[in-house]
Amino acid sequence: MISSKKELKYFLLCDKIALKINKKQKFPIPLVNNIWKYEILLRKCEYHKNTKHKFRYLLYKLRLLKLGEKLTIKIDPNVFGPGLSIAHYGSIIVNPNSKVGNNCRIHEGVTIGATNGSSKAPQIGDNCFIGSGAKIIGDIKIGNNVAIGAGAVVVKDIDDNVTVGGVPAKVISHNNSANNIVNAVEMVSNL
Repeated sequence: MISSKKELKYFLLCDKIALKINKKQKFPIPLVNNIWKYEILLRKCEYHKNTKHKFRYLLYKLRLLKLGEKLTIKIDPNVFGPGLSIAHYGSIIVNPNSKVGNNCRIHEGVTIGATNGSSKAPQIGDNCFIGSGAKIIGDIKIGNNVAIGAGAVVVKDIDDNVTVGGVPAKVISHNNSANNIVNAVEMVSNL
């Protein structure tokens, strides 16, 4: 959770590195960097929500919702850790009760949600890659360094350091997500 300006700058820098934005570029280019703009709005919304700046929170929330409708992305504040990388926009829905760790790379068509009227949603660890069209549903835990293949339907807990795929998802490899993500948190700590 972002609760200070220092943490806000840290999250924004991690996200920028994870998105592979040029270091010299200071601001999103209109119509080119819409995903980066969305992530900036998300982080500022989180900051103002957590610091109880109600008016600014509502302002950023409205801007986030408007851009989210355009990009078809629905992510609430305080769900993702630093180093979020949205690879492509298009039909990304994340339950507000989900928690996702650092350095997550998420593709289009992904749903992370609850089931059967429950408010309990997936808890996903650090350094996870979520492929196109993956569905992660229910009160489950996904470990660290997990790669979830395109089109996978995950309804059971997943251990650390594996690749899963299929319907329902099962372990298909003991390779982890290292080749699919940018470890932005580690890169920022080394600056």
